[in-house]
Amino acid sequence: MPLIRERKKLNDPQLILLSAAAGRSGGSLMPLPDSIAGAGDRATRAITALVKQGLVEERETNDAASVHRDDGDIRYGLFIAEAGLAVIDTGRDVEVEELAPVVPKAERQSKSAAMIALLECSDGATMADLIAATDWPPHTTRAALTGLRKKGHVIERGKRGEETFYRIAAAA
Repeated sequence: MPLIRERKKLNDPQLILLSAAAGRSGGSLMPLPDSIAGAGDRATRAITALVKQGLVEERETNDAASVHRDDGDIRYGLFIAEAGLAVIDTGRDVEVEELAPVVPKAERQSKSAAMIALLECSDGATMADLIAATDWPPHTTRAALTGLRKKGHVIERGKRGEETFYRIAAAA
């Protein structure tokens, strides 16, 4: 099986974050290295890019030092992925099958587009359906519904038994 040996083009903050995570036993990006900790937006952009490239992944954690964000009672941390380890060349080879497949940009569907597609169905979608389709936490999903309303979508809310469902109202 072919092994990945190619480096992705990363900027200095991204390399610092990956190197620090690779050096930790759990692979956590948190706490941020001192050289990045005060960087604010620069650090946020670096982390976002690493997540988008599949080099870092968000997972549940119980380690207080590794927490990146809380969602109710669940705490999430950011951890270096196998692809991230391969990119910074820690001496570990990664098989191609372990990496997420790259989907051509034309074939990708944004999470917002997936949400709209569900809401356009005649049965609509429950909050659980929307959360499952987007992999967003509930508060982000509700904020996305608000964002769709602000963009001009008329979103109806109804009940099916005990479940609340949402759908985009048909155009007149």
